[in-house]
Amino acid sequence: MLSHQKVWAAIDALAERHSLSASGLARKAGLDSTAFNKSKRRSADGRPRWPSTESISKIMDATGTSLADFIGLVQRLGRPSDAYPQPPSSVPLIGFAQAGAGGFFDDAGFPAGQGWEHVDLPAAAADGTYALQVQGESMMPLYRNGDTLIVDPSARLRQGDRVVVKTADGEVMAKVLQRQSREEVELLSLNPEHPNRVFTRQEVEWIARIVWASQ
Repeated sequence: MLSHQKVWAAIDALAERHSLSASGLARKAGLDSTAFNKSKRRSADGRPRWPSTESISKIMDATGTSLADFIGLVQRLGRPSDAYPQPPSSVPLIGFAQAGAGGFFDDAGFPAGQGWEHVDLPAAAADGTYALQVQGESMMPLYRNGDTLIVDPSARLRQGDRVVVKTADGEVMAKVLQRQSREEVELLSLNPEHPNRVFTRQEVEWIARIVWASQ
């Protein structure tokens, strides 16, 4: 018997089978990267929201999964002893040089493409979370060369947050969010030897919150 929980669990398991996050599976299928986010699985009033048959069809096509295989996955996940084991939480690892190049992120700041190296995290990560590896000394003394920053593009931004920013010119930097308005974004430098920055909204491609750092 199909249930809301089993169908979503099957989608998650299908993503894990192909070493993808739920967001990565959505993008692979040509869907919006947030299509399978946890927040999309219930409506504003808390009622279950089912994935569309079209989205299920697209992820099956993208992964070469037959309808019988998908239904079998749903049924197996209904029996805990047969469920696919949950792998350690891991996120794609991207260098700052890659982050500044075209084609590595979508317009919302989520990593695009496949074939990334991955790093394991001590706790579960939100869909779309990724790791950036610090290169150089421009973020000293807070972050050093080789440190890993865990970035969540879906996290709410607040004044004082440490953030990663990509400009329309392809520059990627880690700063502290001092202020943002409809017109401007003001950033404080982590390194006192580097200037603070002020950008217009048109100059900022995306901005995402640093939620954790491995040092």
